[in-house]
Amino acid sequence: MKLFEKYPVSLTNSLTGKKEVFEPLTQGFVGMYVCGPTVYNNVHLGNVRTFLTFDVVSRYLRFLGYKVRYVRNITDVGHLENDADEGEDKIAKKARLEQLEPMEVVKHYTEGFHEVMRQFNILPPSIEPSATGHIVEQIEITKKLLSKGLAYESNGSVYFNVRKYNEENHYGILSGRNIEELIESGRDLDNQDEKREKIDFALWKKASPYHIMRWPSPWGDGFPGWHIECTVMSTKYLGETFDIHGGGMDLKFPHHECEIAQGTASTGKAPVNYWLHSNMLTVNGQKMSKSLGNSFLPSELFAGTHKLLDKGYGPMAVRFFMLQSHYSSTLDFSNEALQAAEKGFKKLVNALVLIKKMEPAPAHRISEISNEFIRLSKECYLNMSDDFNTAKTLAVLFEMSSRINDIKSGNITWNDVDTDAFTEFKNTYVNFIENVLGLQEEKEQNDETVKGTINLLIDLRKKARTDKNFALSDKIRDDLKKLGIQIKDGKDGEMTYTFE
Repeated sequence: MKLFEKYPVSLTNSLTGKKEVFEPLTQGFVGMYVCGPTVYNNVHLGNVRTFLTFDVVSRYLRFLGYKVRYVRNITDVGHLENDADEGEDKIAKKARLEQLEPMEVVKHYTEGFHEVMRQFNILPPSIEPSATGHIVEQIEITKKLLSKGLAYESNGSVYFNVRKYNEENHYGILSGRNIEELIESGRDLDNQDEKREKIDFALWKKASPYHIMRWPSPWGDGFPGWHIECTVMSTKYLGETFDIHGGGMDLKFPHHECEIAQGTASTGKAPVNYWLHSNMLTVNGQKMSKSLGNSFLPSELFAGTHKLLDKGYGPMAVRFFMLQSHYSSTLDFSNEALQAAEKGFKKLVNALVLIKKMEPAPAHRISEISNEFIRLSKECYLNMSDDFNTAKTLAVLFEMSSRINDIKSGNITWNDVDTDAFTEFKNTYVNFIENVLGLQEEKEQNDETVKGTINLLIDLRKKARTDKNFALSDKIRDDLKKLGIQIKDGKDGEMTYTFE
């Protein structure tokens, strides 16, 4: 019997608002799509939570024995400011401000995103397509929607006709929005507006003369809308209907609502069976926001340079912190919460180190301790299979860590333990920490010898720069980077370092 048959997964489907038993389209196989980053800026901690959530979902489904095709896109065109249909492309704007080609911006921030994912031990997806790599497909689906009368051209742009779609379908099925209320609450149209209705959204936008990113189309030079890219890339690699679509709660409307409309309109079938949404991070009870000065970049978190932090925290301690709350709940970020998470993480890891070394003598004894070991192992599976409840799973793992320490201290002897029960207990503890939750032992970064060596190399680099030996200076910087140490040049020749 496969593990997914023994421990069937239930999940809360955002589409129905109900917890449902997960039944994939094809037994033993899962197709999952998650909206990836728009690569115009550094990824912040709120973004990390979303990708960590679906990393755990993917890990657990694979651990249960499913073959998972996980697709997560890169948005490198079409995402306009304020998630609107008018305005400047976020990437194009960044390129203009920094006097770079848009693809230079894309490359830089995509590499930065991948590095952050590596730091948090977030595994890469099976497929990572980009919007610019699928322009042809986006034009083709737009043509298809036009031919069905569910889209219209206006002055070189093409818009989805929401009211027409709503005649036979339900626009708002995911978000619970009402079409008439949306029209009433939308912005007023001026004489220059190309839309027939306020709620219609762009499939293709005509490029203005100053717009950098543009492609030829049947309607003239332009670029795709933000929503159409995910419809194209998800269905291309997962089929017209697939199992799971994930993303942050902030994408539920309008992005995911528009995806459902586009997919249903083009194929006549609902594109996704199960929708999952991760909730936001708050900071001391307030929404994480750059304007409030409470948003965190991972680098600030690791180095402890943010004004709200007393010190730096390792990526695994932060990963543990995020796993302490169910993915659908808001999670409050504070210095105190991180301190507590760091202690909790160390407790689990210390027990992990201990149990890996434990090998009991063969014995077969039915005892209260053996039964407890079996119960705790089973509860890990039951809690994770209950809507990927990492918080309850961690609570069980803490119970298990206490039993591990009892063995070490002699409060539990090998005479009390059945070998098979212990083996299951050990395998469950190790696998759930490392393979399901993705936690790892942190590198020790506070060793005085290490610090001294780094400071010595920094002094050598300072001298090299003073002597205008820039080749040596760059080599020291690059060699340290390969070792996971980032050198930052400050004012007046000062240099600081952080661990990546």
